[in-house]
Amino acid sequence: MVKVIASNIRKGNVIEQEDGRLYIVLKAETYRPGKGTPTTSVEMRRISDGIKVIESYKTTDQVERAFVEEINHNYLYQDGDNYIFMNPENFEQITVPGDMLGDMAAYLGENMSCILMMFDGRPVSIELPQRVTLEIVETEPVVKGQTASGSYKPAILANGVRVMVPPHIGVGTRVIVSTEDGSYQERAKD
Repeated sequence: MVKVIASNIRKGNVIEQEDGRLYIVLKAETYRPGKGTPTTSVEMRRISDGIKVIESYKTTDQVERAFVEEINHNYLYQDGDNYIFMNPENFEQITVPGDMLGDMAAYLGENMSCILMMFDGRPVSIELPQRVTLEIVETEPVVKGQTASGSYKPAILANGVRVMVPPHIGVGTRVIVSTEDGSYQERAKD
């Protein structure tokens, strides 16, 4: 176990609480009020039974980060509610339950390289690439003369996820999207 300060906790980290159970961090936000003590609010899911908990820490509090092995895997296919990944070094396949992936499952692409966090030989968390390239399949038509100003319009990606894009982006355009929050980053160069 490694002790880290609460302000260094990030999404995807696995931490051990005082109760001896492991939790996967879903979201961590640090609040710095003008007066008073800065705090870090951590939303996490207990690995053993999937119960979500929200804890608040002072930013300088020590939290135990569990030792997890990070192993590269390639996504193969979906099997019902489970997702099958393969270790490219020894070709061993591993099944990951769909509820562990949550909303991130929509961004999985065939043969995509991901990092599986393993604890005692079991997958406890997954880290997808930070950005993926997807095609726009549905959006409002491009209006001539409209530039990439501060306004955005809704669009549907090839994976079915809704994203807000600049007005000059049309159907068939490939865009780069953040897997962390699903936001539009830029138009793909390819």
